[in-house]
Amino acid sequence: MDVDACVAAIEDGDDIWGVSVNVSVVCCGDTDPKEVMRRTLAVAEATARPILFGIRRDPFDWPLADQLELLRPGDVLTYCFNGQKPSMVEGGRVVEAAWEARKRGVLFDVGHGMMSMDFGVAEAAIADGFLPDTISTDIYKRHVGLSPTHDLPRTISKFMASGMPENAAFERVTAAPARVLGLEGEVGTLATGACADVAVLRWNEDAAPLVDSSGQTRPGGCWEPALTVRGGEIIGG
Repeated sequence: MDVDACVAAIEDGDDIWGVSVNVSVVCCGDTDPKEVMRRTLAVAEATARPILFGIRRDPFDWPLADQLELLRPGDVLTYCFNGQKPSMVEGGRVVEAAWEARKRGVLFDVGHGMMSMDFGVAEAAIADGFLPDTISTDIYKRHVGLSPTHDLPRTISKFMASGMPENAAFERVTAAPARVLGLEGEVGTLATGACADVAVLRWNEDAAPLVDSSGQTRPGGCWEPALTVRGGEIIGG
């Protein structure tokens, strides 16, 4: 990890929102994750950028509370509803370290992916009043066609099935991420002057059961895409 090279790349680019780091065992290998994070913080401080942080899940290696203490206001922790240990939920309640981080201004993102959506964790956190700040899929080309399915309409549906009100779920895939990315008023809203990008969804009461990363299922229907508009022009549907 070359701090100077990373800083230079950010300063040369106009569209770089922040610094992404994943300190998991898979990503760091034998490298000390604390040194990886130290260098990430150096880049973020030098460029005045937020960090998108992927948790290290090994309670004997680096406690979750110690990781959370390093995050600053505006930084985003992703994979927050992963069911592996250490979890944000213990004994059916969100751990105090997560509440403290939220009070400091740390944001919490879903990042569903192949590993980071557990119905038990999500249901407990939502019941405890700890909703994610943003709902995201972490989907990319390699994930297409894999199970569990985690396109955005289905991911929204999973959080509704976990107890999140519909309005709150949709706000966290539209206006909320627009605010986080500094794009408020441009995207994530239906308003004069905003991008004419619209996703039209239909509710399918008879959709296949919703499945989380550990194979748990929930019934209850699912949102599905009906029409896509980009820049005012229909491009799918």
